[in-house]
Amino acid sequence: MNVNLGIWSTLTKIVVGLVVLAVLLLIGMCYLPLIKQNERMRAENLRLKTELQKESDKSEQLQAQIDALRNDPKTIERLTREKLGYAKPDETVVRFESATNSPAR
Repeated sequence: MNVNLGIWSTLTKIVVGLVVLAVLLLIGMCYLPLIKQNERMRAENLRLKTELQKESDKSEQLQAQIDALRNDPKTIERLTREKLGYAKPDETVVRFESATNSPAR
């Protein structure tokens, strides 16, 4: 048997729909800060991974330089010549000074 309650059945359906919508909005509002925090953490994680990769590359480069200094006598000779200005006997050392940016008179 189908009883017609008139406007009350329509109002009941609307109220139930609004309550469901309100619950969904409440759940969404509760999780929105967590979603934003998750996005910030992912961006921070990506930034840190990039920085870690750069530092790893730098570490590998420095390790290669250390290995060259430990094992390659030509590297030590080149650095001694460049940094300390040493020369072999009967060699002439020519030093160039960098140009200054002073105005011409």
